[in-house]
Amino acid sequence: MTSIHTVLAFLVALCVLIAFHELGHYLVARLCNVKVLRFSLGIGKVLFSRRFGVDQTEWVISLLPLGGYVKMLDLRDRDSEQSPLPIEPADLAREFTGQPVWKRIAIVAAGPTANFLLAIILFSILFMVGVSEPIAKLRQPERFTPAYETGIRGNETVIAVNAKPIQLWSELRWELMRLAMNKQPATLTLAGESFGQPRQVILSLDQFSHDELQSNFLNKLGLHLAFSKAQLGEVKANGSAMRAGLQKGDIVLEIDRKQIADSFDLVETVRASPNKLLHFRVDRSGALREFLVVPDAVNDESGGRFGRRLVGQLNVEVRSLPEMQNHQDSFFAAVQNASQRTWDTSVLILKTMGRMVVGEVSLKNVTGPLTIADYAGQSAKIGLLSYISFLAFISISLGVMNLLPIPILDGGHLLYYSLEVLSGRQVSPRVWEIAQRAGTALLMLLMALAFFNDIMRLLPR
Repeated sequence: MTSIHTVLAFLVALCVLIAFHELGHYLVARLCNVKVLRFSLGIGKVLFSRRFGVDQTEWVISLLPLGGYVKMLDLRDRDSEQSPLPIEPADLAREFTGQPVWKRIAIVAAGPTANFLLAIILFSILFMVGVSEPIAKLRQPERFTPAYETGIRGNETVIAVNAKPIQLWSELRWELMRLAMNKQPATLTLAGESFGQPRQVILSLDQFSHDELQSNFLNKLGLHLAFSKAQLGEVKANGSAMRAGLQKGDIVLEIDRKQIADSFDLVETVRASPNKLLHFRVDRSGALREFLVVPDAVNDESGGRFGRRLVGQLNVEVRSLPEMQNHQDSFFAAVQNASQRTWDTSVLILKTMGRMVVGEVSLKNVTGPLTIADYAGQSAKIGLLSYISFLAFISISLGVMNLLPIPILDGGHLLYYSLEVLSGRQVSPRVWEIAQRAGTALLMLLMALAFFNDIMRLLPR
């Protein structure tokens, strides 16, 4: 069932993204009065075909859902014998290559533009609907980490990064990753109960490789999400917590005079102290109480390469939840934030591609349909909002990819038309044909590399 779920999520994503891309080409072609002969969702063998409209445009579903195309009336097809029927004199004015260059640019650019527009729509929906997310509140960092060296001590909330307002943990991670890609420092504005006015600290972000940025690089900085207070839940019978007199609802403030910042801190302290006498200071309904607790020693079930080890256990429920916020934007704020997110993501993708070209980023990061299908399945399993976010990111990636100046892609055609604007004449059919073949070969190589990387990721290590 998991495989079927992944395949369905992948196919839905492909159909939505490809259909939106090709609709961009189709609608602008119609606005420019260019005759459209065929609209195909998919490539290869035709599975379904119907003709509609004044021009009797053929709407097609083809076998392979890895692409699509809009076929317009084009004299070059006559030259390559792909169009056996003669062109009617009345249709010559609606032929693609005879259109002014600005119309051809608009038609070709409409596909990638549609992908960016789709991303803005999807992000806007997410920002307006809102989702409960952790706020950007920090727990105490480990000693000798960059965050600790700047003076961050936990129980502080990041309210801005380089003067840009921040509310959610996801926003903090995005801004820091964007700055790290540019090797720029981050000025964090912090608000906390332990000090009055907000204060600022500066984090250096020039030490991360691209691969590290794809993992949880915040851990290496020492930035961790703060969890809820160390409040005890159900106290199990015959456990060390019950024997010591701890009760449900107690909030652990200190252990051996060490402040307990949150539930995560409590769990880590107890796990590190099997059979050790600990002095607990707790808040019980507003009254301070003290207890002596000896955590039971149990085998660590997580194992690991060093085998089992003894860890401490209280036999009590501890809820480790971050402080959440359901943030919703107004319509105009959502569109503005969605447009900014689409732009920032596009720039980030382009910079990553550029670093691949110069060798700063490994070609192992080139992903293909197998990896995308896996992500589609995982995001759909999490929920609809996660899947929408995935669709938005892939739509941006598709838009950026199609704008690359590679012959056969939209960006390659835009390159031809840019040269035409500069030179005043169209690229010759011979040059166009050679460039198309070269572009096809390059695209095949990229696809082979992507498939190879996908297969290597699937192989057991």
